[in-house]
Amino acid sequence: MTEFLQQLVNGLAQGGIYALIALGYTMIYGVLRFINFAHGDIFMLGAFAGFYLAPATLKLFGAGPSYAGAALVLLGAMALCALIGIVIERLCYRPLRDRPRITALITAIGVSLLLENGGQLLFGADPKSFPDLIVDRALDLPAGWGPLSALTITLSQVLVLGVTLLLLVALRHVVNRTRTGLAMRALSLNPTAAQLAGVNLDQVIMFTFGLGSALAGAAGVLISIQQPSIDPLMGISAGLKAFIAAVLGGIGNLPGAVLGGVLIGLLEALVVGYLSPTYRDPIVFAVLILILIFRPAGLLGTVQKEKV
Repeated sequence: MTEFLQQLVNGLAQGGIYALIALGYTMIYGVLRFINFAHGDIFMLGAFAGFYLAPATLKLFGAGPSYAGAALVLLGAMALCALIGIVIERLCYRPLRDRPRITALITAIGVSLLLENGGQLLFGADPKSFPDLIVDRALDLPAGWGPLSALTITLSQVLVLGVTLLLLVALRHVVNRTRTGLAMRALSLNPTAAQLAGVNLDQVIMFTFGLGSALAGAAGVLISIQQPSIDPLMGISAGLKAFIAAVLGGIGNLPGAVLGGVLIGLLEALVVGYLSPTYRDPIVFAVLILILIFRPAGLLGTVQKEKV
């Protein structure tokens, strides 16, 4: 039981990261109806933004790690990634908006390759050790909690889960309680009717790219706190698994992206804990094949019929 609960804790921490990245995929798909395959590389840029912001930021709060410094690094990385996402949309995707979807899809793959190879050229291909933003340690659980007392829960895992939940609540508020969120939902349901109602298409899409990229940047910093080794190709695997999470939950469905991310994280942790790390990636990609065969709309998605 203790081993099972430990894998659940590990899976939840990893699943929160996938959920943040998957939300970017699903928001962009909901508005533009195409998959931004460069989104995983924004996650990588978020990690490197935190890497370069951390030394100067932590000096403002003393010589060592601090929660205030970590929060500032997180916000700075999110802002930089939001700006990068907006620039990518403006330069690469907006001119192709009236072209066939396959054109934008191929462009997204090209942007992804540009970011990956540009990252190796700019940052270097060798892995780098992420600075310590906080002093990580295992938490002491009360002895009277039964099997829970033997769990190893680190401060970084609690921080990642807490920040992830906070960002998800903030995103839900933006989408459901603001005028911009209302415009995003209207554009997702019927772009033509939304434009006729006065929705500014360019502004909503720009905001969506910025918001999704900011979440991916936050995920890059949070995963680096847990696993402090970053490299320019780290976004490939994470981006693909987050895409699988979005498809599993229902592409275009925000709660589905969160559910899919958590499920993929739990699945990975259980496979690593009870089988072998060797089978982790094949089983996750097998889930994508199975979901496309048996439930293409995802767990929370609905089939949408289009007139010919």
